[in-house]
Parts: sequence; structure tokens; C-alpha cells
Amino acid sequence: MTRSFGPPPSPADFEALAQAAFARIPEPFARHLDGITVHIEEFADEETLRDMEIEDPFELTGLYHGRSMDSDSVWVSGEFPPRITLYRQPLLAEWCESAVGLEDLVTHVVIHEVGHHFGLSDEAMHALEDQAR
Repeated sequence: MTRSFGPPPSPADFEALAQAAFARIPEPFARHLDGITVHIEEFADEETLRDMEIEDPFELTGLYHGRSMDSDSVWVSGEFPPRITLYRQPLLAEWCESAVGLEDLVTHVVIHEVGHHFGLSDEAMHALEDQAR
């Protein structure tokens, strides 16, 4: 999305950008994404910020909730399916303050959070992001 005056991109716009990012994730990763849901919230709640030791709510743009695949087990039950939450206001602020396009920002956050699903290192997440472009 390009910057223009008018209303900011809606939560539905963010969800569409996130789904487009998911669609670009290559194999063999793509086949393991079933069941991950994406949620859009304006900001992380106070409990989440406190748990992550973050004081400024604009510092958190996304979060993976769930057990990573490298620690999953058939013996684990009763947990919610994995989900990624994108925080709209921090992403909008970063988009306005940087030269990075909103689609690229959302893709970066989605890939990073998907990386947590796989238990990837930051280096591996960057390589996955490069493949998804």
C-alpha cells in the first residue's frame, strides 16, 4: 500500500496483507501453517506488555501465541491453536516513520512470527523472509 491522505488502512486491510504474506511463504514451511490464525488488535494489552517487559506499546508490532513446532508433542492437549496477533497502531506508526511500505512491514512481522512457530533463529527468519519476497 502506498501512503496517501485519507483514512488509515483498516483491520480488514491488515488481515488481507497478512494473508498475502502467508501465501508467499515457500515450501516446506507453507504446508505447516494450517490452523494458524491471524488477529488484528490496535495495541497489545497491559498484561502482554508487562509479560514481555515492554513499556511503550508502540514497540510491539506483532506476537506469536502458541507452542513452537520444535516443542510440540502428541501428548499436549487443551491448548488453543497457534495464532499471530498484529498490532495495528504500532505498525501504522512505523509505516509513517519509515520509508518501508506497509505490505513489506506486515510481511516482515508475519514472517518473524511464523518463524517463532517453527522455532527458527533470527538468521533463519531473515532467510525465510528473503524467500517470501
